[in-house]
Amino acid sequence: MDRSSLLQLIQEQQLDPENTGFIGADTFAGLVHSHELPLDPAKLDMLVALAQSNERGQVCYQELVDLISSKRSSSFKRAIANGQRSLPREGLLDEPGLGVYKRFVRYVAYEILPCEVDRRWYFYRHRSCPPPVFMASVTLTQIIVFLCYGARLNKWVLQTYHPEYMKSPLVYHPGHRARAWRFLTYMFMHAGLEQLGFNALLQLMIGVPLEMVHGLLRISLLYLAGVLAGSLTVSITDMRAPVVGGSGGVYALCSAHLANVVMNWAGMRCPYKLLRMVLALVCMSSEVGRAVWLRFSPPLPSSGPQPSFMAHLAGAVVGVSMGLTILRSYEERLQDQCGWWVVLLAYGTFLLFAIFWNIFAYDLLGAHIPPPP
Repeated sequence: MDRSSLLQLIQEQQLDPENTGFIGADTFAGLVHSHELPLDPAKLDMLVALAQSNERGQVCYQELVDLISSKRSSSFKRAIANGQRSLPREGLLDEPGLGVYKRFVRYVAYEILPCEVDRRWYFYRHRSCPPPVFMASVTLTQIIVFLCYGARLNKWVLQTYHPEYMKSPLVYHPGHRARAWRFLTYMFMHAGLEQLGFNALLQLMIGVPLEMVHGLLRISLLYLAGVLAGSLTVSITDMRAPVVGGSGGVYALCSAHLANVVMNWAGMRCPYKLLRMVLALVCMSSEVGRAVWLRFSPPLPSSGPQPSFMAHLAGAVVGVSMGLTILRSYEERLQDQCGWWVVLLAYGTFLLFAIFWNIFAYDLLGAHIPPPP
């Protein structure tokens, strides 16, 4: 039912004769049953929760329209949260007779969302189309590129030590800063099988569920923001080093998810969350340590500096700032939140600074960068 049809029906039935802006929940529920309106179970639950959050058992007309049209503002979400304790339905864990895919959707809901109302909302509204194509496409492309270069160079570990590796048009190299696409395309190249395996695993285990819940646009924005921040940070802090791998985007996703779990610890229902949190932090720290070791103590002789580790740290910063804002705004408009604009302003300021740095600072500081391959 669209907004105009709902408005017309409410006016015809005179559900708000005094024009107070509120409608009795019982009255509206009777209207739903008498006219056999198609309202899914999740929305019926939330209608009850909205009424229970109001002292008179009424629902604000605008919140009712938002509920029908699947729009949720911050005030709407707060009203739902106030009434969630007495929601009539049991949790999703008690839903019987689910198929394999629906059980997977339920698993994703409990992995990503901290609130039972949000989990139920996602579970009942989820559609398999469109699928989470972004993370799957990025991971598949990275694997294909790695296989092509591995076969071409006949080297599958520590590929960056091969003299032909840095000649790739995808790698970010300080000598090729004018080729702006390299600030993003380096995410398709990897130092070796170990880095590719680590990134691909996290992209599929964390990135795909995040994309299923929050959508392609938000997760692709977060991932690419981490990738871009990674290469720009390297160009400022480690001016002689190249960059390869999608670690900037991966760490943006992982740090955002971990920060969201910590901030909503009591509400998260994923099993063994403390153990998994510790394992995730150990693995991420180990990968950063490996990158630092390869940067400053290369195990093999090389013709130039090895790839920098600063992209990992930049991605993590993007995750805890921009990423956390995105993940805490499930089904809410980002443009309506002050915090989102603060994050965008900070990120935009960093981009402008990095652009001017890359244009002027290398010559002004007399940085001795290795010759481009």
